[in-house]
Amino acid sequence: MRAYVLDTDVLVAAFRSDLGASRRLLEMALAREFELLLSVPLMFEYEAVLTRPEHLSASGASTEDVGDVLDGLAMVGKHVRLAFRWRPTLPDPNDDMVLETAVNGQAHTIVTFNERDFNPAAARFGCRVMRPGEFLRLWT
Repeated sequence: MRAYVLDTDVLVAAFRSDLGASRRLLEMALAREFELLLSVPLMFEYEAVLTRPEHLSASGASTEDVGDVLDGLAMVGKHVRLAFRWRPTLPDPNDDMVLETAVNGQAHTIVTFNERDFNPAAARFGCRVMRPGEFLRLWT
């Protein structure tokens, strides 16, 4: 089974809109329709970003709601041990943990809205980068 990493921006979009491709990807991950790769730093990043007041306000979610979803992801995702660090690689240092999870977990694809920053680095490691809508179109 191919493995995938969801960038934090995809989870933010999933929380902010229940109609978009990002929400569908989150639902698919929770339903184990694909193998989701997770690492400890990536989970901390998810939590830190999703519980920012502006995201909670925009989504109508509570910190408990975020915790419940992240607990669900932790239960279904494949834990990746970060044996190798590739920092700094990307323009935004907060994105390096996404790339490190993908590289160490041998991900097929990183799903993100930030293709511009991820593409050059991910290509060096043989990992694809695509937006949530593109992922869904190829999946079905």
